[in-house]
Amino acid sequence: MLKKKIFIFNKIPDAGLKMLESKYEFSKSPKGVEGILCLLTDKIDSKIMDQAGDQLKVISNYAVGYNNIDVESASKRNIMVTNTPGVLTNTVAEHAIGLILSIAQRIPEADRFVRAGKFKGWEPMLLLGADLRGKTLGIIGMGRIGQSVAKIAQSGFGMEIIYYDKFKNDKYKFAPIKKILKKADFISLHVPLLPSTRHLIGRKELGLMKKTACLINTSRGPVINEKALVKALRKKQIAGAALDVFENEPKLSPGLKKLDNIVLTPHIASASVETRDKMAVMAAQNLIDALEGKKPKNLVN
Repeated sequence: MLKKKIFIFNKIPDAGLKMLESKYEFSKSPKGVEGILCLLTDKIDSKIMDQAGDQLKVISNYAVGYNNIDVESASKRNIMVTNTPGVLTNTVAEHAIGLILSIAQRIPEADRFVRAGKFKGWEPMLLLGADLRGKTLGIIGMGRIGQSVAKIAQSGFGMEIIYYDKFKNDKYKFAPIKKILKKADFISLHVPLLPSTRHLIGRKELGLMKKTACLINTSRGPVINEKALVKALRKKQIAGAALDVFENEPKLSPGLKKLDNIVLTPHIASASVETRDKMAVMAAQNLIDALEGKKPKNLVN
């Protein structure tokens, strides 16, 4: 019996690949396949679906977000689209907290200072940062990751939490985005990329923030107008920013990497061995379920 053909755009951890290699034939192109496994960086549009043909049953995305897939076109073709939610919640939340600590205590800046041979001894005013305890953390997007960040920040650092989300959460204090921008000492973004969230933070919003405030983004790059952020940081309009995602990845807006008051990481918020393995297993299982005639647990259409 011939094995069903699948196409994997990029290598994923072996934990997922081993589940698939015994069951399916790995194709060198999307042409004529029944299943596709892709990354967030792979654009899956109607052209790719047409190339695969009428037998394409499932597009399994190795990510929580799925703005890289034309879900509407997939639905019209009765193609299932799946994602990998839940398994990366704590890892991304921990990275967001790490970014908050890094920008607040100027850790990367201090590391560069020492490596450059500038450290001549202890000084009372050397690289002064900011405490987290007693400060206000504003969370925009109180989904699973936002809630995990809030829990760590509140219980671990004694931070006051205010949030905005279309769904109310009784554990924390709701506030409109405008109020969060004005009041919060740290603002962490955890929203999906939608037409309504593209450039959610731009020149006007940055202008509402405190001069001592820092902006953190582990959601999607285009949520922030990067050019406006560069200007705000250059003018010291806000104290700092920490980004794991960028508006035009992997390109950075001109001037961004030259700033001292920003921390930059290369889209690695979910990059722990344990989490990436769990994502691979989930993405593989989603594909297997669909090809075996079952409804995948993580169906998004």
